[in-house]
Amino acid sequence: MKRRLLFSTALAWTALGVLPACAESPVRPLSPLSPPSNRIGSLMQLSVVDRASGRELPIYRHRGEYWVAGRPGTRYAIRARNAMGERVMAVMSVDGINIVTGETAGVLQNGYVFSGGERSDITGWRKSDSQIAAFEFTSIGNSYASRTGRPDDVGVIGVAMFRERVPEPPPAPPIAFPRRDGGTREMERRSEAPSAAAEAASAAPAAQARSADSALGAEASASAKGSLAPPAPPSPSLGTAHGRRETSHVGHTSFERAQSTPDEVVRIRYDSRENLIAAGVIPVPPPARWPRPDGPSAFPGSEMGYVPDPPARYE
Repeated sequence: MKRRLLFSTALAWTALGVLPACAESPVRPLSPLSPPSNRIGSLMQLSVVDRASGRELPIYRHRGEYWVAGRPGTRYAIRARNAMGERVMAVMSVDGINIVTGETAGVLQNGYVFSGGERSDITGWRKSDSQIAAFEFTSIGNSYASRTGRPDDVGVIGVAMFRERVPEPPPAPPIAFPRRDGGTREMERRSEAPSAAAEAASAAPAAQARSADSALGAEASASAKGSLAPPAPPSPSLGTAHGRRETSHVGHTSFERAQSTPDEVVRIRYDSRENLIAAGVIPVPPPARWPRPDGPSAFPGSEMGYVPDPPARYE
């Protein structure tokens, strides 16, 4: 009997030694990004800021797109920092509208020029050199895009970035060679026109191929949209309102793009937190371990000890 009792006691203390280790293992919540980040972009670091708290909103990556969650009535800003040591031009749009000019957005329109390393919070629609109308999350029907008859692209922030053209150095003066008769003659320069023409000719088929690929991609996207209708979101989607007037001063400068196409384009979509959770953009934390089931529980208590005697019966 003694041997059996000691053996059983050894098993009991082994179990007691294992259980605390299981209880202390942390449950790691899912992170929005791996690693988590509130800023994206290479030429410029971009984020969306809640102006009430000053906090940069978490950016979630889902199926190749970036998302932020907004709250109706909250004013926000687009925070941009030039990561380059040179000037960069940023053409910015909200809900498909240029935030400086109010035009339906295009990449070759006016924007903001940032000096090397400069950071600024863009807080609203530009009304003049000294005023803006604040960006504010609101319902789609109250958004500036909807109120101006352009509701198709509500729910997206876009930034197209351009490097500045570096001035070309002046051509070198011609080199004079002595002639046999004592005079001088200039070295003839070969024209680069044939080379340029060849480059243009070779670039034309590539441009046509890109155009054809873009058209096919647009048709496929339209077909996919028509065949897969998204389910209705649990709450109304968000847009950006034409908020109250605020003071914001800017100046004017000249800027020549290095090329007609953007060097980088960043797109950040936004919606309510409820809608992003329903769409799977924001991960839901896993349930707690050992959930209590409906009905009787097999382990209602967590205290460890030995079996006590039952209370005495009363006849």
